[in-house]
Amino acid sequence: MPAIEIKNLKKYFRKVKAVDGISLAVEKGEIFGFLGPNGAGKTTTIRCMMDFIRPTEGKINILGFDARKNSVELKKNIGYLSSDIYLYDEWTGREHIDFAASIKGPSPRLVSLIKRLDFNPKAKVKTLSTGNKQKLNIILALLGNPDILILDEPTRGLDPLLQNEIYAILQEFQKEGKTIFLSSHNLPEVERICGRVGIIRQGKIAAVERIGDVKSKSMHTGHISFEGAFNKNDFLAEGFAITSENANGFFFTIRGEINPFLNTLAKYRVKDFEIAHANLEDIFLTFYK
Repeated sequence: MPAIEIKNLKKYFRKVKAVDGISLAVEKGEIFGFLGPNGAGKTTTIRCMMDFIRPTEGKINILGFDARKNSVELKKNIGYLSSDIYLYDEWTGREHIDFAASIKGPSPRLVSLIKRLDFNPKAKVKTLSTGNKQKLNIILALLGNPDILILDEPTRGLDPLLQNEIYAILQEFQKEGKTIFLSSHNLPEVERICGRVGIIRQGKIAAVERIGDVKSKSMHTGHISFEGAFNKNDFLAEGFAITSENANGFFFTIRGEINPFLNTLAKYRVKDFEIAHANLEDIFLTFYK
């Protein structure tokens, strides 16, 4: 039995189809990525899962229970992180933690989480930066001993070191048999931590794939200028394309593995070189039309 099962979920806001018939199954003990650009329907799906809003059609089961009929009991066993920050300005972090713990139960991880996230629980929320508010939200989501974590953009506003710490914490939860549903628009993040990914675009599931299959579809863009003559034909290979060129070099895209390109590039004297992951929308338009 899947830990999370979504069947033909639809959510319309008047004539706007925010979610349009998606179906997913998340197995117990996996970190499942829910990947899509902003506005794709990720947060709406999660709000339906949490019974904060009611679906227009469809059904959601969590841990074998109807998420709508059993929402109160299920929430006690779910660690939920919203994409928005809802905190009381006049309360300290400790007051938020104590209040949440009175509902969700004590957490053996609390002291460790505060230390690992470098969070000061004595400060009032109104004095906290956006990043520190996100730290508090994460701590609150992980309180108690939830079997399922539903996290909407958990590393938003955090620096790379803290992002790495979050990834490590989530992997520890997974080793304990917890199920993690992680929503993100960050492809490298999902590639790093998730085993499978559901890709949503314009309210529909474009694909559900193992992360290795998604990595094979990774795409880079960039440009290069050479010192002296060059032969563009040296670079031609499967997945490589020149999008424009001039006398000194060219702009390019690479689908999949970039090492063959870099090996060829090492043979030349280079004046200027830039390469970056293509944005998510470009990848979707290329692979998930």
